[in-house]
Amino acid sequence: MSGSKSMREALEKAGVEEQLQHQKEKEKVVPKEKEAPVPAYKKDVEPPPDAREIQVVPNRTDTYSYPYLYASVVPEDPPSPLELAGWYIYSFCSYFVLTVLVPVLFPLIITQIAFPASDLSSSAVLSIKGHSCSQREMALYTRLIKHSISIAGSRLSPLNWAAISWAVGLILTAPLLAHTARHLDRGQHQSLILIAAISAGSFACLLTGFFKTFWLFPFYIVIIIGGFIIADAAHTRSLGLLVRGLTAHSNGRQLILRRRAAAARLALHGAAAGGVGSALISAFVYHMLRRSDQLTGLWVVSIFSGLIWFIGICHGLFSNRPGVSNSPRIGAASTNDGSSFSRMSYAFVLFNYPHAIGSLGSGFLGAFASMCIFTSGVLYVTGGLCMKPVLVLCLWMLYFLFPTIILPVMYPIQLFIRADAVKMQLLGFMVSAFAAGAGFYFKNHRWGAVQVILVVMVQSAASGLLQAFGRVLLLDCAPAGKEGAFGCWLAWVRAAGALLGFAVGSASPGHVGGAFGAAFLGSFLGLVVLVFGNVSNLGGLESAGHVKVEEEKRQSVHGADKAGEVAIEERESYGRPRV
Repeated sequence: MSGSKSMREALEKAGVEEQLQHQKEKEKVVPKEKEAPVPAYKKDVEPPPDAREIQVVPNRTDTYSYPYLYASVVPEDPPSPLELAGWYIYSFCSYFVLTVLVPVLFPLIITQIAFPASDLSSSAVLSIKGHSCSQREMALYTRLIKHSISIAGSRLSPLNWAAISWAVGLILTAPLLAHTARHLDRGQHQSLILIAAISAGSFACLLTGFFKTFWLFPFYIVIIIGGFIIADAAHTRSLGLLVRGLTAHSNGRQLILRRRAAAARLALHGAAAGGVGSALISAFVYHMLRRSDQLTGLWVVSIFSGLIWFIGICHGLFSNRPGVSNSPRIGAASTNDGSSFSRMSYAFVLFNYPHAIGSLGSGFLGAFASMCIFTSGVLYVTGGLCMKPVLVLCLWMLYFLFPTIILPVMYPIQLFIRADAVKMQLLGFMVSAFAAGAGFYFKNHRWGAVQVILVVMVQSAASGLLQAFGRVLLLDCAPAGKEGAFGCWLAWVRAAGALLGFAVGSASPGHVGGAFGAAFLGSFLGLVVLVFGNVSNLGGLESAGHVKVEEEKRQSVHGADKAGEVAIEERESYGRPRV
């Protein structure tokens, strides 16, 4: 009896304790679950303009993101229509600097100063390639190629003197780019840098005719080349920020497609606008060459070119996107270190990205091939074929205006075939190789109007494609916040490639064999760099942090990229069967 009683008391005690514990658990207050942060693309209120901290867009299957592609981007405000208009205006106002102003106009002005028309003898009547050329048609061409400038025992032609001045400008500008790159990416006054560079170059255009001496032309061209390179670097950086602003709320495959479409639209239409500006300056050069006082007329063209270029400050007035030093998450020590070593190391940050190095090489070769064909072609139709000046003007108009038709047409074609910047550059190099190869093959034949027009149209389209997508490819390889450093390299390398093409194209005036052969070799090397250098658009986006691919899906994505599209199964994303 006593054992059963003690057992009953123990059970009752255990039951009471269990009830008390159960009651305590009911009385506990369940803490409120912490709400997940709302993604930037789901907020109704846009972040303030100065909020530029790095934000990783999560991989969420309940949004429009895809299972294994997600972005790591720096949010940018979408551009306004006025900002886009400023970007296009600068393309219109600056493209002619390296296509007409330096390689065409300045050699003509140097010719008028170094070798006046009154010094031309009657023996200047020439016969080249079986064409009988009158003195009036060949007078300017003869003075342009004549080695009439004596320097240290050597005699140079106006073309050689312009090339030397161009080279000096590149050499003196290179050290400035180390400072410029850091200020573009980390500073707060990018618009002032752009406006100052444009103003300096435009002012130098006004001075070309004040003093009638060719010794000052290196000084003028140095300022113009330096101003153009710095302004073009700021222009390229602005394109990268505009593209990020247009694709700020995209993710996964949608980010890739929208970025490709936005960058191609801006670059293609910008190149087309630049062709219109070059055609305008070319027509003005032809008009002033018909005057009796050609030197004064060409000086007027130079002044007009400076004024047109100065209008490009609208790009700086309509937009100012400061660098990432505003971000509170970036340490001041890492961004405000003003040591020379820090500036130099930042300028060479591009060489940490292999895809960017390949795109830089293709940009150099594209500029070389385009300028080589242009320079040698102009000299050939003038001195080799003895074409009348009005026909040369028509060829200039065709060369600069045909891209305004073909480049906008290429935009929907690119979207339809889903071609990225690498494939479009390959197309540009192949077309340029065709034009150069045709010119080299028929170098000993008499070119008719049909052959000349065909080469001009084909090469103009190739030059526009290389100009537009060379910039797009490099920006795809540029990490967010470093577009300025990458833009400095692209601007300088393109100017160097154009200089080499100008020097090779003008080495044998009137003979296109060597120049067109060199251009064909440059185009072929461009294909080799892009194909065998493993330059990939998707790889550049991934290495720059714009897109990240999970390791287990990396191989399939790269395989799809090589096939021409990013293969993402809709069934995996939405749960619907494929059609």
